[in-house]
Amino acid sequence: MTLMIIAVGEFSVGILENVFIGLVNFMDWIKNKKIASIDLILTSLAISRICLLCIILFDCSSLMLNPAFYTIKTKRRTFSFFWILTNHVSVWFATCLSIFYFLKIANFFHPLFLWMKWRIDRGTPRILLVCLALSVFISLLVTDNLNGAFQHCTNMKWDRNLTLKYRVNVAQHASYQAWINVNLITLFPFFVSLISLLFLILSLWRHIRQMQLTASGCRDPSRDAHMGAIKAIISFLLLFISYYFCFLIATSCYFVAENDLAVIISELIALIYPISHSFILILGNSKLRQESIRMLYTVTHTLKGRNF
Repeated sequence: MTLMIIAVGEFSVGILENVFIGLVNFMDWIKNKKIASIDLILTSLAISRICLLCIILFDCSSLMLNPAFYTIKTKRRTFSFFWILTNHVSVWFATCLSIFYFLKIANFFHPLFLWMKWRIDRGTPRILLVCLALSVFISLLVTDNLNGAFQHCTNMKWDRNLTLKYRVNVAQHASYQAWINVNLITLFPFFVSLISLLFLILSLWRHIRQMQLTASGCRDPSRDAHMGAIKAIISFLLLFISYYFCFLIATSCYFVAENDLAVIISELIALIYPISHSFILILGNSKLRQESIRMLYTVTHTLKGRNF
């Protein structure tokens, strides 16, 4: 019961944050008849995280309240597909955000970089669609590969007449296959974000050296933009590392009998990633930050007016 309350609490906070991001950008889109590239990426990321939060909450609820759900092949297959899809889409969209920060803020004079910088605004919708299509393809491929492993593991969990040796062999095989097919693939967008971060740091270092040579003491907007982007990417990378290892544990423990509790705890810890990163994005975006302050002021004023 305690774990269920924690899951619902984390889910509620994450949903509120991401619905807020989506609504603010959507209303701004309706008002201005157009949407900025950064807002499109943030909205897409918010929608993907809403779906991811729903999938994780559903998984925790099923493991706690109805573990027999995973013995039904069609339901297990459908859930596995959407779990892998939402996981990959949210990671890829966050990576797109890191790339966008890098291209918009960094200062390099290489022809390829300048071409990408010039094309990024018009290419953002296509990039997001490619990431979605790639995630769907990977999800279908991984779901097919894992279907047999899931079947063996659910049989292992529910058939008590299996020998211990067979249980161990199946668990080890399934855990290894899950680790390769589900977790290892997500390392590629992680390294793309890491490269974007390193280039941003290099760009900031070069910019600071130039400012020191000119001995300018005024406030530097470019330096502030660099630092904001670096903080956003570092927060994503650090939170993603914890998220990655939690789901590494979850996907491994799921295939071992009597280890549902470890899966649930791992997923509850993993929920910190989409919740915390969305909160950091709200604080780091001037429009979202101002709207959140305005909303908090309105709510506080309304509650005071009603004498709560």
